Order: sequence, then structure tokens, then C-alpha cells
Amino acid sequence: MKSAKAAVALEPEKPRLDPRYCAFKLSIKPSKIHRWGLFAEEKIPVRRKIIEYTGERISRRETKRRADARPLHYIFTLDSYWCLDGAVGGSGAEYINHSCEPNVWTLVTKGHILYMAMRDIKAGEELFVDYHFGADVEIVPCKCGAKKCRGTINDKPA
Repeated sequence: MKSAKAAVALEPEKPRLDPRYCAFKLSIKPSKIHRWGLFAEEKIPVRRKIIEYTGERISRRETKRRADARPLHYIFTLDSYWCLDGAVGGSGAEYINHSCEPNVWTLVTKGHILYMAMRDIKAGEELFVDYHFGADVEIVPCKCGAKKCRGTINDKPA
């Protein structure tokens, strides 16, 4: 039997938002793209911070161990040594799904990961970011449905 702590580490039963890291009213709802998504509940102006990605700070070695141990990953690379695991202490930003035509971009600054609005975002819109997985790692099919979908979450080789 799995412990309650182990179950939480895989994925929370009910996704939650930590309002301390949200700059606007947001909600987590079922997504057409993948499981859960993060949605704007009010208009978000262009170039504004939406939410900070938070989670447990882990080394690259621990990142690999966790990625190999569980099917769903909420791990964001912070720099050449550290990653943040949004499954442990996440703000809710870990539920922003990938799209090849995103409305959000990522700003990594001074040890923080911030999601910023690329354009004005309407209330009710799901937030999307381009994950830009490397072309040199396992290819992950894309399900975003965008007109200019490249077919994978990975960047195309240069």
C-alpha cells in the first residue's frame, strides 16, 4: 500500500492554486489539451506577470531520478544545476499546458520562474506556453491543435 505522502508526490488529488504567487484571478479546470489547465478568470494585459512557477528545488541528479520514477512530470529547469519540481510545493503554474501558439512566455530571473502575458488575454482563456523541449531529447508528440502546430513539443533541429 502506498503512503499518503507518496501519492501526493505523484500528483495532488485535486489541483490547487497558491494565491501568494498569482498576480491575477486564475483557476484550474479540465483542459482540452491535457488533463488540467490554468485559466484566466479576468483580463490579463500584455507584458504583465501572471504567476510564478514554484516547487521544491532539486538537483539534476534528483530530477532524473524523479522523471524515471513517475509518469507525470512537473519539473522546470531553473539553471544548469537546479530544477523546480512543481508537484511538491507548486503554485499552480505547473498546470500551464504547451501550445505551439502560446499566449504566455517564461522569464527566468534571479532564481525565479515567471510566466508573462505575450498579448492581452481574455477572461476564460486557457494559458499556454511553448515548452521548447530540446530536439536532442525524447520526442514528445504535441496535441495543441494550433494552426501552426509543429507536431511535437520539442523544438525542430537547427
